Amino acid sequence: MSPAISAAPSHSTSPAQPAHPAAVEANEAIRALVDARAGQDWSPMESAAYEVLLIEWAAATQGTAGDIIEAA
Repeated sequence: MSPAISAAPSHSTSPAQPAHPAAVEANEAIRALVDARAGQDWSPMESAAYEVLLIEWAAATQGTAGDIIEAA
């Protein structure tokens, strides 16, 4: 087995945060929505907003460090 395959990913001591401002914004909006509705049923509009925010966050984090883009 080559070292690249068996090497464990490096982890920093600080919480992982996306480098992209759009990802940070989407993450904050997701947290605010979830916190505001904690323990309550969500309306269809709130569920749709959550889904859009997840899509925005995923798009903003695509290809950031740690993601496997292509096998070597």
